[in-house]
Amino acid sequence: MHLRFGLLAVPLMLLATAGEASAQNYPWCAQYSFRGGARNCGFSTYAQCMATVSGVGGFCERNFMYRPQYSGQPRRKVRRYRY
Repeated sequence: MHLRFGLLAVPLMLLATAGEASAQNYPWCAQYSFRGGARNCGFSTYAQCMATVSGVGGFCERNFMYRPQYSGQPRRKVRRYRY
């Protein structure tokens, strides 16, 4: 009985202490082959992406799933007057 509890407690403790999982949100993706190889969308700049695929026959393209993070600054309201 104690062995079962111990085996169950370890995964539960790991789940409880795991941090928040979040997807990578970067604007550039590296496609490592023109024939459908691996894809990595973890690049901040085009130059960074190109440095990674140089020499392996890959290419870089925009990540269409990329969403810029909210800067936290509210937008300024434009006042329009009626005359």
